[in-house]
Amino acid sequence: MKKRQHIPWAVAIQARPNSPVHYSETGAGSDAVLPILAMELPSFPGTLVFPRMSPPRPRVITPSTGAGSVEPEKTGSPSFTPQLSAQESNAARHEMQDSLTIAEKNLAIASNRKLNSAQADLLSKIRSYIKDAREAAQGNDWGHARSSAKKAQVLSEELVGSP
Repeated sequence: MKKRQHIPWAVAIQARPNSPVHYSETGAGSDAVLPILAMELPSFPGTLVFPRMSPPRPRVITPSTGAGSVEPEKTGSPSFTPQLSAQESNAARHEMQDSLTIAEKNLAIASNRKLNSAQADLLSKIRSYIKDAREAAQGNDWGHARSSAKKAQVLSEELVGSP
């Protein structure tokens, strides 16, 4: 028995084998031996589905103009502030005033120094919180005013404490 020749895979890819040739005993019967192969394609569904190239348009609900539908007009954004009692609002007002006093004193100290860009950014945030606190106080929103003033106080103390 003859031993097969070992062919490495790297070389085997380059080799093109010869297909075996079958000879029939009679030349006329060679067509009967080969099967007839025909391609069978699946049936066509009839409709094609194309993906959207852009997002769908949002649906806009138009208000009905019927005589019976009268909606009250909305002014401003909704407010989710908790209702404070008289004692709580007085305490919040005093805390806000104390925090604003401390923050403004610290701003006066910081304005005498030369500030880098990070410190200047912090200074603008402090001024923004002070402005928010005053606007909330004008609207009698003492909880928001107190929290904005406290943020301004904490940031001003950080600004004064930085080198």
